[in-house]
Amino acid sequence: MKRIFITVGVLMAITTIHCFSQNLSNTQLEHMRLQSQRKEINLPDILGYKTLKGDFHMHTVFSDGIVWPTLRVDEAWQEGLDAIAITEHIEHRPHREFVKGDHNSPYDIALPRARQLDIILIRSGEITRSMPPGHLIAMFLDDVNALETPDVNDALQAAADQGAFIFWCHPGWKAQQPDTALWMPEHQELFDKGLIHGIEVFNEKEWYPIALDWGLEKDLAILGFSDIHIVTSHYYDLTNGHRPMSLIFAQQRSEEAIKEAMFEGRTVAWFDNKLAGKEEYLRAIFDASVTFIDTGIERRDRKQVKVRNHYAIPFFITDSEGNSVVLPPEREIVVPMKSGTTSFEVTNLFIKGTEHLKVEISL
Repeated sequence: MKRIFITVGVLMAITTIHCFSQNLSNTQLEHMRLQSQRKEINLPDILGYKTLKGDFHMHTVFSDGIVWPTLRVDEAWQEGLDAIAITEHIEHRPHREFVKGDHNSPYDIALPRARQLDIILIRSGEITRSMPPGHLIAMFLDDVNALETPDVNDALQAAADQGAFIFWCHPGWKAQQPDTALWMPEHQELFDKGLIHGIEVFNEKEWYPIALDWGLEKDLAILGFSDIHIVTSHYYDLTNGHRPMSLIFAQQRSEEAIKEAMFEGRTVAWFDNKLAGKEEYLRAIFDASVTFIDTGIERRDRKQVKVRNHYAIPFFITDSEGNSVVLPPEREIVVPMKSGTTSFEVTNLFIKGTEHLKVEISL
């Protein structure tokens, strides 16, 4: 019996050595490689439009960012976006000595990868000037190089001549408006000339309620973008949240449809569980997302109501008595409600800088 055990042991040792000897030069450990995955963000299509997700403010090594243009496409795909714009500073290129190319190069480099991953890439650029007027991004360009002119008005007119959509970036940025964010006479002049079509209310990690009020008053597209310069996963907690983005309500999934929607102001900004925009779009999102079902059960003169949130946006609701509840994304909860009509505010949906969407439910 002892000899049998010894023989078996020797055979196992020989077999093990033989297996390893076949892979001594190169043993592939594929299980250690991170698999590329796309995070799907489930949102409702509303009012007959398709809801698209976009980030139209970001940078690479072609201005003051630290990544290559194709990485911006990969990040967008992984994070569930439909469309992006790489918006390099026209006037600020600190890596120019080492990174050659012109203002169109980031788009040209990223476009093949965008087509491969079915990400809509929009040719754009950022006109970077001191305040006023500050920084403005022009989208849907044919030639970004045409914007490199000494006079900011000439740069904006060169964008307009290409049919560009132009928006004001980070209007509350303290580096340019350290005390109080102001809509200056210069901005009004540009608006009157048709050279401002949208405004950021979220930028990077900042929220500008006053900019929402300006945008609504002047019927601008309400926007939120990352202005990312580094790797997005190094800046944002992508496990529990997402970068700032805009929801665009487009007739179809195409660059042309996005352009039409943005000029018509069919947008909502989304970040930190906050949605900001025109009331009609926020109400449509809420109505399409949330279902109230009377269970027929009453406890302590209140009905037990099943509330189902079908999509990825959580909703924070507070009724007239101050009772608050969170409707978690893609979940169902049971909430006690009075019979008849119940009024409440959705406190993370901003229809003005300090005003929330109001909803009534009758049961």
